[in-house]
Amino acid sequence: MHIAEGMLPKAWAFGWMAVCVPFVVSGFFSIKKKVDLNPKAKVLLAMCGAFAFVLSALKIPSVTGSCSHPTGVGLGAILFGPTATTILGLIVLLFQALLLAHGGLTTLGANVFSMAIVGPFVSWGVYTLLKKAKTKPSVAVFFAAALGDLLTYVTTSVQLGVVHGNFGEYLAIFAVTQIPLAIAEGLLTVVVFNVLEKYSAVELQELSVL
Repeated sequence: MHIAEGMLPKAWAFGWMAVCVPFVVSGFFSIKKKVDLNPKAKVLLAMCGAFAFVLSALKIPSVTGSCSHPTGVGLGAILFGPTATTILGLIVLLFQALLLAHGGLTTLGANVFSMAIVGPFVSWGVYTLLKKAKTKPSVAVFFAAALGDLLTYVTTSVQLGVVHGNFGEYLAIFAVTQIPLAIAEGLLTVVVFNVLEKYSAVELQELSVL
């Protein structure tokens, strides 16, 4: 993730930005609706943003033009849904590009699509399915966060592979670092969720998480 500046041709860079627009617009309405219904959710929303910022800033060099790191978006997707988390991811990636030189501005659309759209939708979908199957919450959270992380990197591999070729090579190299990182992110997300379940159970019920 964090595809670097200049790694994508202009057509692809602006194309990914265009694809992200409907999700971003939907995300603003989603956040407004949730905050209007539950003003106290602002604190949890801010915490999810901070969680994603810190985790996704811990990068490990992986392949030329990108790096591996946790994404941190699974928690936000579980609590607030995928489109709301798209806004959090956009803010996180924009600040990281400007302040930390993690990723680029021209590649922001591609990075948002992989980390702030694909990742959250996968995490939300996995959690929703496992919740309906009456799976233990901690198990559902683990798989949601871990798979959301992994699919983010599959998407990044596709984005780089389509432009530069060797999709399989990108995927294989990412796998070395990303599989253990995804497992670690899943476990950490479970720890945070368990704390929230203990001290913010009312808020989680109002958000229909529990």
